[in-house]
Amino acid sequence: MTPNETVDAAAETTPAEQTELTHDHSHEGHDHSHEGHVHRPPFNPELTRSVSVEASAEEVSKAYSKVIKRYSKLARIPGFRPGKVPEATIRNRFAKDIRQEVLESLVQERFVAEIKAQGLTPISEPQLSELFCEDGQPLRFRAQFETAPAIEVTGYDTVTVEKPNVALEDAEYEAEMDRVLDSHATIEPVEDDRPLQDGDWAEISFTGARRKPEGDTSVHEADEIDGEDVMVEIGGKNTLPAFNDALRGQSKGSEFELEVSYPSDFGDVRLAGITVDYKVTVNGIKRKVYPEKNDEFAKQLGEYETWADFETGLRENATAGKKQQAETEAKGKLVDALVEKFQFPVPESFVNQQIDVRLDRGLRALAQQGMTREQMQTLDFGRLREAQRDEAVKEVKASLILDKIAADMNVEVKEEDIERELMILSLQTREPLETLRSRMNEDGTVGRMREQMRREATATALYEKLA
Repeated sequence: MTPNETVDAAAETTPAEQTELTHDHSHEGHDHSHEGHVHRPPFNPELTRSVSVEASAEEVSKAYSKVIKRYSKLARIPGFRPGKVPEATIRNRFAKDIRQEVLESLVQERFVAEIKAQGLTPISEPQLSELFCEDGQPLRFRAQFETAPAIEVTGYDTVTVEKPNVALEDAEYEAEMDRVLDSHATIEPVEDDRPLQDGDWAEISFTGARRKPEGDTSVHEADEIDGEDVMVEIGGKNTLPAFNDALRGQSKGSEFELEVSYPSDFGDVRLAGITVDYKVTVNGIKRKVYPEKNDEFAKQLGEYETWADFETGLRENATAGKKQQAETEAKGKLVDALVEKFQFPVPESFVNQQIDVRLDRGLRALAQQGMTREQMQTLDFGRLREAQRDEAVKEVKASLILDKIAADMNVEVKEEDIERELMILSLQTREPLETLRSRMNEDGTVGRMREQMRREATATALYEKLA
């Protein structure tokens, strides 16, 4: 969630709802300091504000009376006619629910009145403490929350980045051509009786056991690793050196053991930083066979009549792709420079929201790669959250800075641009456009989309002006 999305979420959540999220109302009367609290995320001390809120005993009694009267009309209790249930019975039977409704009405009303009176604008859900609510007694509580930082971006127009070279080099063109040919190559068995060499593909089966720290005797389903008919490219850039060294020179039918220590930054978090003992069997040796560069193959690749036509189209597409990637990277460097230049306290509530988004994105990717729910439960989420923190802080700062600059530059998103994005989403999800638009307007997604598009437009405007 971006910082503005966090602001939107906080604004749409009533203080009564926030009370439920940040405080347990299961206790009557007093809020006990060591019981009944849910986890409260930390706030940035520089941005934390608190207010003491009160409502008179008369207001509390009126709120109780109003709720009790409604319960008396609606309650269906054996032995009493509808609408004739004694007030004492209503109070005893529905005490907890009545108190909760009183809190939801009074806390919201009094909290909003107090922050308006003090000219404060929370950007986080308020955390309540010292709560006291009892019929005939004044309501009291303290609300703590974060406010937006004061951001000064004077001099943003002095930040520069080096304009990238977008001309396509011959080596880059050849790499694109190799990628196309590689994607249409076939892998065929090697008939010769020879050992594996660079460029070959080994078809292997394996079993592996994660090596545990000394003294760890725990057993998990995820401790064992196995694979059948897995293809490994000898000397390939995506093949670990240990596998390259062990497989090079092996023949079909070979069996051997292999120890692999994975780096701590390995892409698969299930293997990162651990050592695995493998038993490997080479089932076969295969090699890639590439298509011929001719007119017939060109026609298979698109609306091309000749191989020369395809080469021209490939060069144009590769040039456009390089230009887009180079400019995207340059804009990223420009935003990084802005983040470095302007220092201000960052709301912890925004940072935690952004960490949640990054973790959710990462877990979805792992699920797509085949990680099960049980395997995910073994992950060290504390460590994962901490690993995401620095990038989350940078992303929050970047969004806040771009929002400030967008306001200064009067950057706005056109309605037709929003409509185009909705149309694309409608086609992708196969959801009717009107239904999609209505749903995304109601849940605030369109607003968040507009803010993100505004930031992107601001970064583009800065790049075109400064670079």
